Amino acid sequence: MKKIILMSVLVVMTMLGSIQPSFAAGTNYSMRVDGLACPFCAYGIEKKFKKMEGISNINIDLDKGVVSVDAKEGVVLKEDNMKRLFNDSGFTFRSMKKTEK
Repeated sequence: MKKIILMSVLVVMTMLGSIQPSFAAGTNYSMRVDGLACPFCAYGIEKKFKKMEGISNINIDLDKGVVSVDAKEGVVLKEDNMKRLFNDSGFTFRSMKKTEK
């Protein structure tokens, strides 16, 4: 009986969005960017990443100047493309670190 209740709660929480499904495999990209000074700057960058297919968990740390995103398996972010994305948005791309999940 406890198992049925627990499974029911998990199903409901998943349906309500309280539990986010995660990608089974993929890559986390952490990019160092200069010029991110305010939440409005972060919002502009976030919108660009949301348009990309296979990208999730977009986190922007304004204090550290770090943009972190998860890419599902098979999605590859190239350093040249990220440099162009940030530079075209008025920011200075410094580096990118890739971590397999």
